[in-house]
Amino acid sequence: MRRGMDGWGSGLLGVVIFSGSLPATRLAIGGFPPLFLTSARAVIAALLGAVLLALLRQRRPAAGELAPLAIVALGVVLGFPLLTALALQHITAAQSVVFVGLLPLATALSGVVRGGERPRPAFWLFSLVGGASVAGAALAQGGPGAMAGDLLMLAAILLAGLGYAEGATLSRRLGGWQVISWALVLAAPAMAVLAWATMPSAWGGIGLPAWAGLGYVSVFSMLVGFVFWYRGLARDGIAGVGQLQLLQPIFGLALAGLLLGEPVAWSLVAVTGVVVLCVAGAKRFA
Repeated sequence: MRRGMDGWGSGLLGVVIFSGSLPATRLAIGGFPPLFLTSARAVIAALLGAVLLALLRQRRPAAGELAPLAIVALGVVLGFPLLTALALQHITAAQSVVFVGLLPLATALSGVVRGGERPRPAFWLFSLVGGASVAGAALAQGGPGAMAGDLLMLAAILLAGLGYAEGATLSRRLGGWQVISWALVLAAPAMAVLAWATMPSAWGGIGLPAWAGLGYVSVFSMLVGFVFWYRGLARDGIAGVGQLQLLQPIFGLALAGLLLGEPVAWSLVAVTGVVVLCVAGAKRFA
């Protein structure tokens, strides 16, 4: 019982940390280009992860674990951070949070592809209803800019789901927090080159909110959140702890309103609620 509660507590803390990612990214892109933000946050987190790996004397990944680590890096080190940063140039953080409600579903779909799972028909029914709800919310926003942001968020969610599913499977062999640390280290050389090539020409005009956003996504979203998240998954199971992701859109909407002062329309709250219910149903029949 104590172990189970510890796993759920770790997972919940990870979800709370991740809930601040999109609002913090919104702040950061006010001063940094998306490519620099994506690469800089990865480099900073990789340095911290490398220190942890060295201090705790963790074993190096085997040759067969490098390809899965590359998939994790593609999904959660490069893909999700970059695509969400690009999307937030077109839509608000509150609008983007609605799409996060599909993240557990994207993870489950990746499990079908990568793990050969065969969900029951009811799973696909809930999936279609949830997807239609998000599509309706996206169309209701209107405008070519909003459409571009919506498509970028959908792509970001798909890549994040792939990275989560691959990381959860790999964590059974390599360890929970070690997966994200090694993925960051693996991607660090390319990310360092990208950061150097895309760094701002002038630093004086970058405000404190942008620096705070960069610091949050680098330390908490990119590393600390995964430490607690993968620890929770390892201790109490992917299926159980994974459902805590359903709370992330609710936390994210609250933070977008409180920290950024963005208007949170009741339609977004309603769609988020529908998505949460649909994903909960889909997970039950997965």
